[in-house]
Amino acid sequence: MSAHCQLTGAQPGFGNRISHSHRRTSRRFNPNIQHKRYWLPSESRHVRLTLSTRGIKTVDTIGVEAAVARIRARGGKV
Repeated sequence: MSAHCQLTGAQPGFGNRISHSHRRTSRRFNPNIQHKRYWLPSESRHVRLTLSTRGIKTVDTIGVEAAVARIRARGGKV
């Protein structure tokens, strides 16, 4: 599963894991990505979106139609 949000564009951040002896090794901060299925009334079908939890809250606020329009405006496929 790709750690990338279709709506907000959230993707992994990178940094260092620092041990007690202060040795540094690479690590990855993944966003909380979920698969969510929404009913899209304008097309009379379900769409399955890969969203971060912040993206899910955004869809709840603006609605699925506006969210799909934003995803398509960014060049994403729904």
